[in-house]
Amino acid sequence: MKSLEGKVALVTGAASKRGMGRAIALRLAREGANAVIIDKHPAPKSLFPGDEGWGGLDAEVDEIKALGSEAMAIVMDICNSKEVDAALARTLEKFGRIDMLVHCAAVRGPVGLPTVDLSEEDWRTIMDVNATGSFLITKAVAKAMIAKGEGGRIVIIASMAGLHGVAGSVAYCASKYATIGLVKTMALELGQYKINVNAINPGAIITNLRDEAFDRISKAEGTTWEEAQQADYKMMSANIPLGRLGSTDEIADLAYFLVSDMSTYVTGETIGIGGGIT
Repeated sequence: MKSLEGKVALVTGAASKRGMGRAIALRLAREGANAVIIDKHPAPKSLFPGDEGWGGLDAEVDEIKALGSEAMAIVMDICNSKEVDAALARTLEKFGRIDMLVHCAAVRGPVGLPTVDLSEEDWRTIMDVNATGSFLITKAVAKAMIAKGEGGRIVIIASMAGLHGVAGSVAYCASKYATIGLVKTMALELGQYKINVNAINPGAIITNLRDEAFDRISKAEGTTWEEAQQADYKMMSANIPLGRLGSTDEIADLAYFLVSDMSTYVTGETIGIGGGIT
């Protein structure tokens, strides 16, 4: 029997081809979990060569079913409490339970922009998605878990930017500090219900997050997209003790540990995974 057989996992921010959410959903499905995959964008574009025509949530549902698990895709804005509640209702109607939430949905916002130049609109957008969205989805899932009375696991993808400042990323840092505060507080409140709440703080991971940035760099410098990407990865790797960027599969392995019975005594923690960069 697979370790998560019969369990139901809800994974947000799951539609990107190279995203952490997709890798996590597939990892949990391999362990037997049925998955509800959520994203605001049903099929985000990936600029990695070979990713043309990525089918997004629909393709991922097929991938999960091919692993022997059930899956349901929901297009939803986590900043909208009514949409969050509707998504939870659909999940409970289909599966009758939620055993684990892995919340990956977030936005990066402007990079390298000084605080004095950041617009109020950008500040509010980043805080709304990363902080308020995290609050709404974890609150709704926690209420469902409490009502079921069988405990549960909540994991939020935070960031190492939630532990120290990053010049040019004030709103992102502030939102991730808020996320970590949410995790630590909810762990204190939900422990009595046997609900574990933890955060993963990724370092430099290969995802679609900077696809558009590489596109701008390549056009400005007259290089190819891949050349801009590899130059950036080489520069970043030089500052990482393990000498490379991490993979989404490595994030997924840690997420699996935190939702499995291997971590029953772990809660309120923020676990870094960055190749030793801190």
